[in-house]
Formats: sequence, structure tokens, C-alpha cells
Amino acid sequence: MSSLSLTLLPSPSLVSVRSTKLGRSVSNGGRNWSKLTRLLEKSKSRRNCGLCCKAELSELTPVASAAYGVLLLGGGLFAYSKSGSKGSLFGGLTGSVLMASAYFLTKSPETRVLGDTIGLGAAFLFSSVFGFRLASSRKPVPAGPLLLLSVGMLSFFVMAYMHDSLPPIYVPDPLPLP
Repeated sequence: MSSLSLTLLPSPSLVSVRSTKLGRSVSNGGRNWSKLTRLLEKSKSRRNCGLCCKAELSELTPVASAAYGVLLLGGGLFAYSKSGSKGSLFGGLTGSVLMASAYFLTKSPETRVLGDTIGLGAAFLFSSVFGFRLASSRKPVPAGPLLLLSVGMLSFFVMAYMHDSLPPIYVPDPLPLP
């Protein structure tokens, strides 16, 4: 298999590149590679068009923490109004206060890591609470969806923490086609 791949790769001494009306044409002895280069150019040009999100993870963290805090507060208020559960009200208020502090801390670049840590800790706390409630009650609603939401937010805050606290690794660009 390796000998086959070596014979298909163009040798630098035998490759000639010329521009045509349809694009670049690369030939290796008797082989013409112009279709391959046209496909590569099409794929490169398609990457820059269309709808795509160019936001970084650190820009999405305040929005995610605010949304999670509003959901926790709304859930606690709903559970208190429906069944009079003071524990749910306290949990919703605690979660919204923790997420509000994470929101304000992640807005500033100097305190972003601390905000990610608070969000990560709160998401871990609520993941464990909803996991225990699901295991003890064996009822999938409301603990199941809240557990899934909390685990999703936990994974989001883990990625945000790693993105903001670890130094960036610079990977050199691959060599361009001739």
C-alpha cells in the first residue's frame, strides 16, 4: 500500500505547473492533475461563503451563562408555584446568582477564567443534584431534561475554561499547492 501511494504522489523534479483559463494545471510526466486542483480551489472558495458562526467560545460564554441562569431561576419559580417546594426555589435562586456572577466575570478578559470556573462549578453542582434526583425518584421528568441541560452546560464550561486558561498552540499552515 505504501509503494502504491508513493507512486501516485508527484515527484518535485517532474512536476510542471501552468495556468490555464480553467485554473491551474499540474502535470507529472503523462498524468494531468488539473481536476484535482480545480476541486481544491472550489472547496477553498466555498469555505468563505454561506452562513457560518465566527464567534469564539469566550464570546459565547456570557450568553450561555445568562441563559442557563434564567432557566434555573424560571424552573425554581415554576416548581415553587406548582408544588410549594422551597428547596427548588432556593436552588433556582442560587443557580441564578452563580450564573449572574459568572456572566459578569466572563465579560472582562482579566476575570474570564474565574467566571468560567464559577460556571463550571455551578454546572457540576446542578448536574450532581439532578443526577441524584433522577436516581432516587426514577421519574424522568423534570430531573432528566434538567440533567441533560446541566451536563451540556458542564461540558461547555469545561471547554471554555480550557480555551481561556491554556496558552494557545500555534500550528504552522501546510505548504500551499504549487
